Amino acid sequence: MSKGEETKEKILQQAAELFNQQGYAGSSISDIMRVTGLQKGGIYNHFKSKDELALQAFDYAIAQIKQRYRAAIRSKRHAVERLQAIIDVFCSNIDNPIIKGGCPLLNTAVESDDAHPALRQRTQQAMNSWRDLFCRIIQKGIKKGEICPTVNADEVTTIIISMLEGAVMMSKLYGDSIHIERVLKHLNDYVKSHLQI
Repeated sequence: MSKGEETKEKILQQAAELFNQQGYAGSSISDIMRVTGLQKGGIYNHFKSKDELALQAFDYAIAQIKQRYRAAIRSKRHAVERLQAIIDVFCSNIDNPIIKGGCPLLNTAVESDDAHPALRQRTQQAMNSWRDLFCRIIQKGIKKGEICPTVNADEVTTIIISMLEGAVMMSKLYGDSIHIERVLKHLNDYVKSHLQI
């Protein structure tokens, strides 16, 4: 990796954390300069605008999360084990965050809802990718006889993601991990008792 590529990656990592903690609108170029230790020209040498940096920083954050999911499911063969591994990784982000500030998908979805169409579209793409991962695991599990054939993969995916994201929001709001712990227990029971054959 060249020095320029290293600098760009450092900017992305630090900007991803900044945007995830303060929001895109709440982060000024001065804030970006502060966390990166670079002057405005050094940042704009790698990114045309704050918007471009925000989109690439979001992509960087999502890539880090995907990498952790892939590592967690790599050794799992049974569909239920793969689902539980993803749920466990998601919940582990509370105490061991990949990107500081909570779930970048949730944070960016809320902030970009009406204010930033390009970031909103990027967030939808990331959510679609996550939904597709769950659906593929469930559908493959049905084909292999590991998951009940009457399970609706899309419906179960909506339920799992909504519960996880809602639990993160509540845990962050109250500063209490009990909410994510309850959802983790419920989802693991649900996956074992309602999905598995």
